[in-house]
Amino acid sequence: MHSDIVEILFTEDEIAAAVREMGARISADYKGKKLLLVAILKGSFVFMADLIRCIEGDVEVDFMAVSSYGAEAKHSGVVRINKDLEGLVENYHVLLVEDILDSGLTLTYLRKYLRSRNPQSLEIATLLLKEGKQEVPVDCKYVGLLCPDAFLVGYGLDYAERYRNLPYVGVLDPKIYV
Repeated sequence: MHSDIVEILFTEDEIAAAVREMGARISADYKGKKLLLVAILKGSFVFMADLIRCIEGDVEVDFMAVSSYGAEAKHSGVVRINKDLEGLVENYHVLLVEDILDSGLTLTYLRKYLRSRNPQSLEIATLLLKEGKQEVPVDCKYVGLLCPDAFLVGYGLDYAERYRNLPYVGVLDPKIYV
């Protein structure tokens, strides 16, 4: 365990099982449909890479980069799109792939933004859902794991661009980000 981590919340094996289960559900729900996975960078790239390998059928991918945290430990309240989609979405069932759903502000903004582009459908898949943390209600169709309100890192999640490479999800020592 990394010295800045006070607790391993989800092991590699627990994450892999949750991702496989989500992939199976997504495969069944989108069988025969034109599916576009949209990863929200940077945090979801590890999750997206594992998730796409668990989905059967044809799947296309695209990426968006948004900023709402910067180097801070809490949401700034402002969402800025740094990288938009490269293609059109009208002919696709779009699945937003996010690492963690906490305040809900970013996903609410992105959902409204992408709905204006008229996809066939638009749903959200998140690896982690912080229970009771949402400032706005977010309907998330696919949830991998429920987690407490703690500052989490690993498996793509970061603090100031560090810890993304950890193979597990852990609770960051508060002394690091206070």
